[in-house]
Amino acid sequence: MGDDEETLIVHRAKSNYVILNRYPYTTGHLMVVPFKHTDSLQGIDEDTAQELFSLVRVSDRHLREVYNPKGVNLGMNLGEAAGAGIAEHIHMHILPRWIGDANFLTVIGETRILPEDLSETYRKLKALWNRRS
Repeated sequence: MGDDEETLIVHRAKSNYVILNRYPYTTGHLMVVPFKHTDSLQGIDEDTAQELFSLVRVSDRHLREVYNPKGVNLGMNLGEAAGAGIAEHIHMHILPRWIGDANFLTVIGETRILPEDLSETYRKLKALWNRRS
């Protein structure tokens, strides 16, 4: 737990944790990850699945409070063929979105422009999780 800031973990629950994506598509890109390593939804028990979605809901609320996005993308890529970056460990992405937030740099140049350093994003979201999750 002492390395949470270094590893970008903003919250630990009983069966899952919430982490900032180290290579975010947008500022505030979070992931909810079960502690149990599994490559499928069937690999987690019902309590873990319920807690995972509960953490997704809280993450959505926190992101809306801090960043005022106009929308939010939620998603899971299950398995290598589906685009999972870590195929053996499921996780749910939560991405705040704004009108016009994607441009040619992300598609053609494989470059992301973030208006905020990850350490600042971590500080803002960690403060909310500490205050009232």
